[in-house]
Amino acid sequence: MWGDAWRGRSYDLGKMNLRELALAYSTYPAIQAYGLLAMVAGILALAWVESWWRLGLVVLVASLIYPLAWYGIHRYILHGRWLYRMKWSAGLWKRIHFDHHQDPHKLEVLFGSLANTLPTIALVTLPVGWLIDGRTGAAAALSTGLVTTCIYEFFHCIQHLNYKPRWAWVSRIKQLHLYHHFHNEDGNYGIIAYGPDMLFGSYYGEARQKPRSPTVFNLGYDLDEAERYPWVMELTGAPPRDRPPRPPAPGGGAGGGDGLKAAS
Repeated sequence: MWGDAWRGRSYDLGKMNLRELALAYSTYPAIQAYGLLAMVAGILALAWVESWWRLGLVVLVASLIYPLAWYGIHRYILHGRWLYRMKWSAGLWKRIHFDHHQDPHKLEVLFGSLANTLPTIALVTLPVGWLIDGRTGAAAALSTGLVTTCIYEFFHCIQHLNYKPRWAWVSRIKQLHLYHHFHNEDGNYGIIAYGPDMLFGSYYGEARQKPRSPTVFNLGYDLDEAERYPWVMELTGAPPRDRPPRPPAPGGGAGGGDGLKAAS
């Protein structure tokens, strides 16, 4: 049912407006799955609750752990170079992050695969919730993680959308994320929470604070690496690109030149 609506479709965020994004986002299979599972887990947590303060603590802790977990995964796994160097994991790396950096405006590769994201969300949230409040906490933590994922993904879409946010905070996080994609990928790993970047020294608020990276679009998987480790290139059907397709001209969007002007 869900897959049929999206099978074979491609969405370019550089050519979409906010209304078109909202429709595409709300009908995307992964987002619908997150929402349904979050609702089921939330209902179970409420049905099992014995202590409201412990339930609240679970939600708070899960909300705080999420950006830290995302930071670690993004920096050390998605931007690591070890996944593409093994044949069995090369396709996974290609799908979950390489394709997104090769073409940051392509909506269908912005979201992770459910087969990868759901186990990761469960692994991050369930143990913490269980330790605090047993099955109630596990269900509440899972629901919190799924809802947080939906929020992160929506703002992630906006950061690549042909749209200039009116809210200063959204405009700023969009600018920071576009620096990550179009200037230097070794920093600004957060999506909406940049506290971990500040804590671990990877935050930069202006492009001039870091040199322009030659690997910002290929994450180090250049032609030399593709010759040594060909599996991602074989799956792509083409050599890795140094730059993505040129986005549309600026005018409130994510496009124009290097993708930074629209966010400034």
